[in-house]
Amino acid sequence: MSLNADVIRKDFPIFETLAHGKRLVYLDSASTSQKPQQVINRMVRFYETENANVHRSLYELAEKAEAAYEGARSACAGFIRARSDRSIVFTRGTTESVNLVRFSWGRSHVNAGDEILITEMEHHSNLVPWQLLAQETGATLRYLPITDDGELRMDLLGDYVTDKTKIVAVTLMSNVLGTINPVRDLADAVHAVGGRIVVDAAQAAPHMPVDVGELDTDFLAFSSHKMCGPTGAGVLYGREDLLEEMPPFHGGGEMIREVYDDYSTWNEIPHKFEAGTPNIAQAVGMGAAVEYLTDLTMEAVREHEKDIAAYAIDRLQAAGATVYGPADIQGRGAAVSFNLGAVHPHDMATIIDQEGVCIRAGHHCAQPLMRRLGVPATARASFYLYNTPEDVDALIDSLEVAKGWFA
Repeated sequence: MSLNADVIRKDFPIFETLAHGKRLVYLDSASTSQKPQQVINRMVRFYETENANVHRSLYELAEKAEAAYEGARSACAGFIRARSDRSIVFTRGTTESVNLVRFSWGRSHVNAGDEILITEMEHHSNLVPWQLLAQETGATLRYLPITDDGELRMDLLGDYVTDKTKIVAVTLMSNVLGTINPVRDLADAVHAVGGRIVVDAAQAAPHMPVDVGELDTDFLAFSSHKMCGPTGAGVLYGREDLLEEMPPFHGGGEMIREVYDDYSTWNEIPHKFEAGTPNIAQAVGMGAAVEYLTDLTMEAVREHEKDIAAYAIDRLQAAGATVYGPADIQGRGAAVSFNLGAVHPHDMATIIDQEGVCIRAGHHCAQPLMRRLGVPATARASFYLYNTPEDVDALIDSLEVAKGWFA
């Protein structure tokens, strides 16, 4: 099945707007995606006809709200091929999900002398929490290097995964390089020494099929807002046995079973980790986004993006740009980072905005990676299911305008 991006664009009302009087060319979906009318309508319908708190009341309206909320959980479980809804914890997004693992599993299992392994390409959300855990516990934080082509040095894995390794934290798809990492190989290596793997799927889940069983991951996190859903919603997948043994992340209402003067007992998973009133409408919207993507099929999304990314890389290189990341389109996603001669990425983004083209410029929350690449910043064009070859052409045309400012 192939996607027709021209048809899909009609689902997204924002593309009816203009940018500086010109057609909107949105190439920043790795930061946040646009939202289809189907998701917007679902959230409006929740507020108009189902709005009530969940897991607290027995009246009909509350039961409708709870059915919508838990239906979204089921949709998210199916989306990543999880075996049970119990393994799906709703959070505010990938950052909170990673921090939940850091606080709850990490503080219970990581001690002085242990090692935490991450990679040189990690987003700050999958880096800073592990820095903090290492500082708190006395563990050592290590970085698996990358090649000049932006791929992990898997040939060095035996030197970096040792009997001291308690956690491997890795992105499934780099937000800068587009690299799709061999997570299963990393999982096999860390499991062989008794450690656990935490996968940042914030970039992967919107763009490719994800199967937590095939990856054999212990924890996996993703965010709604990068995959056609609202902000303020995300998922932490955790193996049920691990979630069962972990202490709560937040204390408060709903996450308890019984409360006494001097102690409490905890609710069953996943509710043990969902203290207080959750972002109900956002979760419902995330469920609608999952259903939207599932109807298109993630296989079709992936094939479409490979075609768009390959076309973009060819055109950028022909225009004289330096493109970062793997050369093989089979091993990368649709986030394409580049630099263009003497044009600073910030200047570039400002100039081409006047042409209606939206890209990201900066360090992309990956400053250690920028240092590894030897640059202070890059420009990034990130493509999604609604982008077309005409969007790539508009990017290239706008870059010619930018070059003209510095000729």
